[in-house]
Amino acid sequence: MPKRLLKYKNYDIHSVTTVAGEKQNANIAAWVMQTDMGGKVLAVALYKVDYTIELVRQSGILNVNLLATDQTRLIRKLGQQSGRGKDKFNNLPYALDSRHCPYLTEAIGYTQCRVMHSTDAGDHELFICEVIKQVVLNPEKEVMTYAFLRVKKLIRG
Repeated sequence: MPKRLLKYKNYDIHSVTTVAGEKQNANIAAWVMQTDMGGKVLAVALYKVDYTIELVRQSGILNVNLLATDQTRLIRKLGQQSGRGKDKFNNLPYALDSRHCPYLTEAIGYTQCRVMHSTDAGDHELFICEVIKQVVLNPEKEVMTYAFLRVKKLIRG
């Protein structure tokens, strides 16, 4: 019998994109949650060693892109390699919002966010973000989930 209850939870898979000055980056994030019934606040957990977290701390802005099942190639590209010495946006379809923050044009959509504050959350930092705008780009696509990635053997667990 499995020992960990939280293994049963199924999370939507996102990419957090951000910009600080001339630098931009993207990563993979599963722990994103609406914390306001009106959809005005999101909690976004970012892994402390990721380059993305440095840029979010500097700029205070980010986009949360809801990934689709046809974007599995992004798991390796955005989630399993660092953007410190590599341009993750090379050969990646994206555009810039009015804040010059990138978003992924092949995602189901994205949420523009402004960091209100953050707090320590173990090996992650939890960013509480004001939702500025929600944009649906590809409503016909299916949401990528943790369970989907497990079935496709793209992640362990």
